[in-house]
Amino acid sequence: MEEHDFNAHAEAILSRIEAALECIAVDLDFERVGDQVLQIDFANGSRIVVNRHDAAREIWVAARSGGFHYRWQGDSWRDTRDGSELLSTLSDLVSTQAGEPVSLL
Repeated sequence: MEEHDFNAHAEAILSRIEAALECIAVDLDFERVGDQVLQIDFANGSRIVVNRHDAAREIWVAARSGGFHYRWQGDSWRDTRDGSELLSTLSDLVSTQAGEPVSLL
């Protein structure tokens, strides 16, 4: 993937995640740190970090349950290990850490 394509897709997904987080009624805070990192902080003190990894042209997610790497494949961000879709997995991770169901789709 060309750098400008990666930048466009990475910015779009981070913005989409932020917009989805704005719409959910869960006790959490989030903030963008520069243009690279999105931190999601939960009432229980846990955190999920979503960041762009420019060198690998991937989106990385660090959560309580582990780390995940996503690569743009055709029309979505897919896990490099199991092929799962980023927003679907992130919904599950946020749900687990928030202690209530969340959908970011």
